[in-house]
Amino acid sequence: MFKYLVNLCGWGDPKVCLGSVEFKKGDKIIVEDESGNILGTVKNILNQESERENKSEVFTILREATERDLNNFEKNSKKEKEILDICRKEAKRMELEMKFVDVFTTLGKGTVIITFIADGRVDFRQLVKNLSRIFHRSVRMRQIGSRDEARNLGGCGVCGKELCCVKFLGEIPSISTDMAKIQNVAQRGSDRISGICGRLMCCLSYESEQYKSMLIGMPEVGSKVRIKRGSGEVIELSPLEQTIKLRLDSGEYVIIKKEELK
Repeated sequence: MFKYLVNLCGWGDPKVCLGSVEFKKGDKIIVEDESGNILGTVKNILNQESERENKSEVFTILREATERDLNNFEKNSKKEKEILDICRKEAKRMELEMKFVDVFTTLGKGTVIITFIADGRVDFRQLVKNLSRIFHRSVRMRQIGSRDEARNLGGCGVCGKELCCVKFLGEIPSISTDMAKIQNVAQRGSDRISGICGRLMCCLSYESEQYKSMLIGMPEVGSKVRIKRGSGEVIELSPLEQTIKLRLDSGEYVIIKKEELK
């Protein structure tokens, strides 16, 4: 059994897929899903021991995509804009607060799968019934987050490089404000540390564990400490340099090494 990381049409993040046939990177394949057959592209060949991917949802590869599959996919893709326009009009008529992001139709059962963004939960059951009656086929709704939308659209980050979520991240990690605080970048403001999705940048997670280890033994900002020259308040930390900036009770500002703390 071979294991692959596959970009599936209609899914934001790559999925782990198993197949009995060996494929190479870039091959077009057909993957089995409960909604029908989905077209996918092999992104990477995985090792069986890979821990991260073992935690992901696993799909089954049916076969290599044929010319007929590709033609059907192209035919369905031409109808996507029309389907999205109908979805938006119907949701607006029903006064549902939903932002529709993408739509695709499976190759097997011809199920229409629609992805959307919304603040909180949305009762879209009646909407699905209405759309099924309009399209004369089964309709499924899948709610995603703004990070997934950015991955679907692609683009470049403030660093000038391709978005991390597009280039190499599998499952998008959870990013917290604590990651920004321990790296001394939270004070830059949300605009400076947010990606094009409006959420905290994924790259904040890359070095957070290293910063945590470097902060061991260092006092918190705002705390009082004593050194040979007297006591003072911690106003800034530099984990990389292992230095602490103090405002002494005398009003003097000093920068000391962590080892100088009493």
